Amino acid sequence: MTGDMLTIGQVADAAGLKTSAIRFYEARGLLPKPVRVGGQRRYAEETLQRLAFLDVAKRAGFSLEDARLLFEAADQGAPAHAGLRELAGKKLPDVVALIERAQEMKRWLSAASDCGCATLEACGLFATDTLAGSCDPDR
Repeated sequence: MTGDMLTIGQVADAAGLKTSAIRFYEARGLLPKPVRVGGQRRYAEETLQRLAFLDVAKRAGFSLEDARLLFEAADQGAPAHAGLRELAGKKLPDVVALIERAQEMKRWLSAASDCGCATLEACGLFATDTLAGSCDPDR
């Protein structure tokens, strides 16, 4: 280590990533350009915090572009809440729809796990273009 600066390998190890991911994030503007020491990248300790923020944003469903916009605004001194609220407001309806679809899938799969139909044509689970059908083996 050079002072408080980390090599790309140290950053990757600490963040649980491959060095190629660090380079990718750097190229996409998600990480600040590192200083070069003897031609090698050196990153500030804050890079680890930024990578941790990025991990949380990705797990919350934000795209890399969404995260880049958040970082860009923060780097320019904008309050975090403004961009975060806007992005969350856009993402939340998608997540609600995804949860509803997953619940519908669960209901259908539960019914399918008890299916006793002899053929798919006779099975009510396949009678509609939605997953709202029900199984009736006596049909």
